[in-house]
Amino acid sequence: MFELEGIHIIMAVISAVLIGLSKTGLPALGILVVAVMASIFPARESIGIVLPLLITADIIAVIYYRKSVNWKTLFSLIPWVLGGLAAGFIFLYFFTSSRPVEVVLGIIIVLMICLQFFKEKQGAPLPGMLPASIWFIAVMGTLAGFTTMVGNAAGPVMSIFLIALSLPKKEFIGTGAWFFLSVNLIKVPMYGSLGLITTQTLIINMWLVPAILTGTYLGIKFLPFIPQKKFNMIILILSLAGGIMLLIG
Repeated sequence: MFELEGIHIIMAVISAVLIGLSKTGLPALGILVVAVMASIFPARESIGIVLPLLITADIIAVIYYRKSVNWKTLFSLIPWVLGGLAAGFIFLYFFTSSRPVEVVLGIIIVLMICLQFFKEKQGAPLPGMLPASIWFIAVMGTLAGFTTMVGNAAGPVMSIFLIALSLPKKEFIGTGAWFFLSVNLIKVPMYGSLGLITTQTLIINMWLVPAILTGTYLGIKFLPFIPQKKFNMIILILSLAGGIMLLIG
């Protein structure tokens, strides 16, 4: 049984609000939530607690942004993401620590964001052919599947990928929402078989639902007021912070 102190309960509620906000307004906030929840609960168990919260917010985001989706992008990711999910499942089955993955992911995210910052400063996105390259799609899709499986930590990966495609902010949110709802639903039976989703974790999820709904409402209301260029910059900064957090543990 998880025994939480008052400060931990407050942190969990704030994290739930941020999950909702990340799904409908600022996607890269999700990696910060992953880190906070891992500090409240045991790191491995925390991913099972976070998953149903993510799905709840995903459903709302998909409903609201259902007309703003780049289906071609989603379909191009499917085989690579499924491969990444399978690799992540095998990793969780045999290993109890995801620290090596966090370090590698952190390095990749920081390097990619530095490249994106450089290109933004030069007034151009990532090199023209890169977003459409099969290798870029394969690497990003596999990383997204693997990292979402081992730690619900694919937010920065998908943020960098979608920014590289220069998607408008609503299409960015809508495409990401469909992606994460799909992969998160696939993860449910996998997490259940690993003992990461239990009756106890679901009870915790239930009392955090109002906070999730609050966060999704705030995200929907605030997104229209964020200019596209500032939206991209905020996502990059939050992703960079998330990458650094992964590196320092």
